[in-house]
Amino acid sequence: MRNRLSAFVLSATLATTAPPAVATRPATAAATLATRATTAGATSAGRIAVTTTARPKLIRTKIYFGRCKDTCRIKVRIRNVSRERLHDVTLNARLEINNRKAGSCYDYVGGIRPRATRWAGCTVRSSTLAKLWNRWLDGEIRWDREARTVVAYEYYA
Repeated sequence: MRNRLSAFVLSATLATTAPPAVATRPATAAATLATRATTAGATSAGRIAVTTTARPKLIRTKIYFGRCKDTCRIKVRIRNVSRERLHDVTLNARLEINNRKAGSCYDYVGGIRPRATRWAGCTVRSSTLAKLWNRWLDGEIRWDREARTVVAYEYYA
């Protein structure tokens, strides 16, 4: 079974008041949710709670900066901490200077073996970044850089 997962995506899980034997699988839980939702209007005993939790991540990332002036190099170390082989790993990075978006970039990494490490990197080139750099050279602004990354991957379980 192929699963597509992003490193910062949240998913919703179902928690019902039914016994554990009734709601063991997601399809069964969805069916239980549908039947409980119809009976919940008649009685208050059938309460349904929907919680949002993060799925387990199979990777760990660390962000490094290279040269960051009028163009900015973002390097990311991606570690596969699982025993699964990851396929089609991609990196999306968004650069912010002083909490203002200065540009974004992406990189295709490929596959990562179990317990292995791969490096991904991309360069942000934008007119906004060049303008911010010129303003910093003139002494008008600070140069607080921050990068937000999203690493998406597929795995077969």
